[in-house]
Amino acid sequence: MHKTFPGAVPEIPVSDMEAALDYYKHCLGFDVDWGSKDDGISGVSRGQCRMFLTDSAFREKRANSPPVVTWLNLDSKAEVDAQHAEWQANGATITAQPESKPWMLHEFTAADLDGNVFRVFYDYSRDVAKTASA
Repeated sequence: MHKTFPGAVPEIPVSDMEAALDYYKHCLGFDVDWGSKDDGISGVSRGQCRMFLTDSAFREKRANSPPVVTWLNLDSKAEVDAQHAEWQANGATITAQPESKPWMLHEFTAADLDGNVFRVFYDYSRDVAKTASA
């Protein structure tokens, strides 16, 4: 039997929980669902995307340290470009502008305060295959 998995929930290591929660809320547009600077772990979400932010004390036994890379798969090139525009307007750290890559991903990258990276992308290989078969 092949079971379908739910969306993965990455653990993002942060050094300052209060600053991270502020950045994720105001620059990246996430909701802070639970947690605080004193808990060591907090949950943030935006639509179907959920993440846990964890501080160094929480991660002490796990050795999870920044930077980590999280890929966010959007539904179109236009969505990637719109997400870039939103994050740029909100003051997020954009590390690479939107670009269609030779490996068939339209993507840009952004970083949080600890250097964790978000690769926001759309896989347009299906669009090229549809055009080629038409």
